[in-house]
Amino acid sequence: MPKKTSNGNHGKVSAQPRFHQRAHEIQEYGTVNLALPLELEEPVRLEMTEQLNQMLADTMTLRDLYKKSHWQVAGPTFYQLHLLFDKHFNEQSELVDAIAERIQLLGGLSIAMAHDVAETTQIERPPRGREEVPVQLSRLLEGHQIIIRHCRTLADRASKLGDDGTNDLVVSDVLRTNELQVWFVSEHLVNMPLVEAED
Repeated sequence: MPKKTSNGNHGKVSAQPRFHQRAHEIQEYGTVNLALPLELEEPVRLEMTEQLNQMLADTMTLRDLYKKSHWQVAGPTFYQLHLLFDKHFNEQSELVDAIAERIQLLGGLSIAMAHDVAETTQIERPPRGREEVPVQLSRLLEGHQIIIRHCRTLADRASKLGDDGTNDLVVSDVLRTNELQVWFVSEHLVNMPLVEAED
């Protein structure tokens, strides 16, 4: 006779869902799994995953700041900015996945939950209410500036440590996307006449 298990089954697979499960973590945050043969030593992986998690938290915050701006933008440039903000949101979302995947590939654990992101990000938290367009744009540019500054230092450090994959991600994807978005956002802060040209 099959042995009775703790859930009452006799060694059979059951379609009954098992709710409210808890167990110990299988990997602690801030550690790296060295199973993948990447030819990168543990100290390098630890440093890179820590730096990438900072970049991830800031990128997730900037992404969400774009969505907030997309929802709350108002004024004569509503339509153009509504579309631009959503485009940039989608591009930042792609960066979020790319950065998180790099962290996991290095054997680390990517930051994931909103409260952890809020505790980690360097980007200033905006108010819940609606702000004027110039303030929205300024907040976005300040977020980009934080990420771009970090990109430059992290790319240099990754190169020195021999982590070419992280260097390539940071330069080719994160830095270039943020630089391009800075250009598009900045142009909306140029004070140009709308109807009559100035002499």
